[in-house]
Amino acid sequence: MSTADDQKRAAGEAAAALVENGMTVGLGTGSTAAWFVKALGARGLDIVGVPTSLATAQLAESLGIRLGELGQVRSIDLTVDGADEIGPALSLIKGGGAALLREKLVWEASKRCVVIADAEKRVAQLGKFPLPIEVVAFGHETTMLRICDALAECDLGVAPRLRVKDGAPVKTDGGNLIYDAACGRIEDPAQLADALKSVTGVVDHGLFLDLADMALVGTPDGVVTLEP
Repeated sequence: MSTADDQKRAAGEAAAALVENGMTVGLGTGSTAAWFVKALGARGLDIVGVPTSLATAQLAESLGIRLGELGQVRSIDLTVDGADEIGPALSLIKGGGAALLREKLVWEASKRCVVIADAEKRVAQLGKFPLPIEVVAFGHETTMLRICDALAECDLGVAPRLRVKDGAPVKTDGGNLIYDAACGRIEDPAQLADALKSVTGVVDHGLFLDLADMALVGTPDGVVTLEP
């Protein structure tokens, strides 16, 4: 598996093999999660999928996967999703696809969470990938200043940048905005997570800590299984 796409596909197919008939399955968002959804659709199982974004819902529907809303299912047996970085103890940065709030809601409602990725997503320390921070649109400029204060408390003197595409702010499926903080190195992810969540106007952030039960990582030599 020489290319990142090959590795993503292999990881997605390995994750799809974990799904059994009758399961309720959380469907992640992003390029790697899309490989999982495609592989899952090809299996033709009797399952209910809970999508984490409108894009994932559209893909799953096109593949014949029956869908359910998070608030309508009793529990989620397994969630499979990608990540932008996989650090020590399966700490993660997610949200590059601007679906981090819905992803985290589904993850936290799941009995088991599996993250899938290509080999380049593994890092010794989180932070090289800019950390997404989802904020309410109202007064977001003021919220950004409070985020700067929270980052400074964690010895991260960086100013987050509003995510823009085609000249307009990127909006999440929930109508919120995304700021990205290029932290470089996050020495204490738990401290940063708490500091950001304390800011009024911050909906959530892309640090997924103590949530992943297993990682399936595609490498040039095959899929590697990691545990916390």
